[in-house]
Amino acid sequence: MTLQFRKANLHEIPPIWEILQKAIERRKADGSNQWQDGYPNPEVVKKDIEKQAGYVLTDGNILLGYCAVFINDEPEYENIEGKWLSNEDFVVFHRVAITEAYLGKGLAQEMMKHIEDFALANHIFSVKADTNFDNIPMMKSFEKLGYNYCGEVYFRGSARRAYEKVLEKTNVIPSNI
Repeated sequence: MTLQFRKANLHEIPPIWEILQKAIERRKADGSNQWQDGYPNPEVVKKDIEKQAGYVLTDGNILLGYCAVFINDEPEYENIEGKWLSNEDFVVFHRVAITEAYLGKGLAQEMMKHIEDFALANHIFSVKADTNFDNIPMMKSFEKLGYNYCGEVYFRGSARRAYEKVLEKTNVIPSNI
């Protein structure tokens, strides 16, 4: 497998939306209320891509996963019930979803490593994210990659577990992402 992490294109909205729809169905089947309120939706993905924040993980021309990556752009994080590890610039990611056929192969963690590389390439040493309290696979990914639980944040009236990882400043990489 030759993985590439790159910006998504508008013409990729249909396959990205298909990946997200399956993820929404999986969350529902798991008994979760995460993503059961009409979010995310194709319009959200379109806005991500138009803001240059939509990213895909690919193997050749096979779309494996999607996420949105932003720099210093999550106002809800200012209202954390708890405490972030740092108050510096940060990269935040949302809407992580892997295509059904490739689940269980560590691709969400692979995508998270690429997000960390993106942060380092931009000289940012903090990565923050959140997930639903019942999203066990995502919480395990955070744990495996060394993210720290920092408290709770709220989206659309629902509490979410907030995580942060402070990256080593000695690992700065050239910007090509």
